Amino acid sequence: MENKDNRNLEEEMDTASEAKAGEETAQGACKTADADPAADADNGVDSAGECEACSSEEADGGEESSPEDDSAQDDSPAAEKEGFFKKKKKDKKEEAFKAKIDELEDRVKRQMAEFENFRKRTDKEKSAMFETGAKSVIEKILPVVDNFERGLAAVPEDEKGSAFVEGMNKVYKQLMTELDNMGVKPIEAAGQEFDPNFHNAVMHVEDEAYGENIVAEEFQKGYTYHDTVVRHSMVKVAN
Repeated sequence: MENKDNRNLEEEMDTASEAKAGEETAQGACKTADADPAADADNGVDSAGECEACSSEEADGGEESSPEDDSAQDDSPAAEKEGFFKKKKKDKKEEAFKAKIDELEDRVKRQMAEFENFRKRTDKEKSAMFETGAKSVIEKILPVVDNFERGLAAVPEDEKGSAFVEGMNKVYKQLMTELDNMGVKPIEAAGQEFDPNFHNAVMHVEDEAYGENIVAEEFQKGYTYHDTVVRHSMVKVAN
């Protein structure tokens, strides 16, 4: 009788050991299902690729979230805040660069305008200096022209055909041609109405042959240079 009880106890222990071994084998097969799918049927894995033990473990722990997921959820607002500040800082830098560029462009425009004004002013000053220098030279040449005219006018009639007189006459004409090319023009006076802008009245005469305020005689010829009076005509005016 005791031998029969011992055999039954041994059989129950063997059965429990086989069941435990089968459970461990099924769990190992579940973990290696992806590596060896052909062994699923032998290891007790169901058609969905999971064993009952794994299914029960997932049912018990499926609702719990991993620490990494919690960390990601906790960090997402901070990441958004950090991104917002980075974008705001970048926008401020871009605004500062744009303001600096606008300032530099404004400075360049102002300097270009100042340079253009300086160039115009310099050209005007150069022109004025040239005009002043030219007028000064012309004023010194005009007495020479007067002496030529007086000398040629004093030549007797019988000597006007001489080589010397003809030579002096040619020099006088050449001088007047060059002055004309430079812009020096004689002022018309005799027979013209008196104009104080061009004429200098040094004498008045009562003569009914002339009209009122008409230049009767010219004593010294006047000249203009580019519409500017270099020397006024010295005249006698009829009343």
